[in-house]
Amino acid sequence: VLAGRADCPYYAKAEHLADYLQTNLPSFRVHKITQHPDKWEQWLHDICETNGWKHRQSPIIWRELLDRGGKGQLLGGLNDFLEYAQQYYGVTSMMLNEEMLNVAEENLQRHLEIVKEDEEIKSLIKPMQIWITSASGPICYQLIPLLANGEVFGMTTEISIHLLDTDQFKEVLCSIVMEAEDMAFPLLRSISEHTELHEAFIEADIVIVLDDVPLNLEVQSLENYIREVSEICQVYAPLIEKNAKSEVRVISSGKTFANLKATMIMTYGPSIKPENIIAVATSWESAAKAMLARKLNTSITGVKDVIVWGNITGSNYIDLSHAKLYEYDSALWGPANFQRPLLNMIYDRDWIQSEFLSAQSSLSSRVGSCAGMLPAHAVATVLQYWYRGSPPGEIISVGVLSEGQFCVPEGIIFSLPVTFQNGSWEVIKELEIDEKTQEVLGRLAHELIQEKLVAQKKINEMHPY
Repeated sequence: VLAGRADCPYYAKAEHLADYLQTNLPSFRVHKITQHPDKWEQWLHDICETNGWKHRQSPIIWRELLDRGGKGQLLGGLNDFLEYAQQYYGVTSMMLNEEMLNVAEENLQRHLEIVKEDEEIKSLIKPMQIWITSASGPICYQLIPLLANGEVFGMTTEISIHLLDTDQFKEVLCSIVMEAEDMAFPLLRSISEHTELHEAFIEADIVIVLDDVPLNLEVQSLENYIREVSEICQVYAPLIEKNAKSEVRVISSGKTFANLKATMIMTYGPSIKPENIIAVATSWESAAKAMLARKLNTSITGVKDVIVWGNITGSNYIDLSHAKLYEYDSALWGPANFQRPLLNMIYDRDWIQSEFLSAQSSLSSRVGSCAGMLPAHAVATVLQYWYRGSPPGEIISVGVLSEGQFCVPEGIIFSLPVTFQNGSWEVIKELEIDEKTQEVLGRLAHELIQEKLVAQKKINEMHPY
């Protein structure tokens, strides 16, 4: 192994001799390492420290018996290599000083070109930077394999995952990092833990906010919980503005206050593009489809266009008026795209009101008690749609900034029916809704407006100036 400063004439002479030996000796192999002159001293110090060597000049030359797994044996510098070649092989180098200088100059130019090429290649495959808050929780644990297996962003997109949580969860984060590394996902370039807020969201392409405040209204009031959420977002939003990329996408999820977290990040991070902040409603959508499929004794893949309106983790409305049923086993059959209104297939309307839509329904308890797999899958699904498009013609429910669609007041994050295409989402404005649904949307919007006002009031009380 020959290593040296790229502009070193002595390295050039050693290289010339090593090339001759490799060409003329069948079992002789040479490996070359060049370093930029500015980086040579530190590199030499590190390699010597690692191997327990003492050497202070360029080049440094050693033997490695790779087929025996032996430790590298230091030969020394140019003179040591010349003596070694003469003694073992009867060969030496007659390279003149002028030639050495010319080759050294060529080596430096070639080294700079190689470094530039490597940087250009790395820039083309720069991994996507994903930051996850409250990363010690079960949602993050379930989410990491979904992000790293290639199904979300495609099999050509590498990712780097950054896990953020408080210092008390540092050991948990380290364990998650170790386990993820051991799984050796081919598209996971790196995964790291972070407990220092000032380094949060650096170069982030995606920020996934999973922070939850466990609700117990017997302990403290709802207003105090809302204040806690607002304080968290008041910390995160400026850091996202400062450290993340300008096109950063923020996803709010978790079991509590998904809409409010997105709204507050938008409020305290005004430079973050509003269309790049969304709240995930897919957990409710998926659970509703599964419950309907069980009721109809059919496959969940055939249940489409169930809409979740309003406050995702609060008061929401599961709308079945546009839901469709495909490939349903009945007397009437058609091609693969043949569909029927789902409500026409459910004759037990009492079940819809009592078991499905009521506040105490099994649907609510299932979503509320999930351990992490369902919300993790929901986040991964929304990211996949956002980057690669949702199924053509299919309705997806997402909490987005209202612009007055369906008479929902502007300025709040409200779960609406959307489609994803070409890296962006669009509200499906042409849907028709009846008076009953419009009345429900008005009540849900009022709740979210009050929630936002309480959050802003609490923050203003704490920070009047």
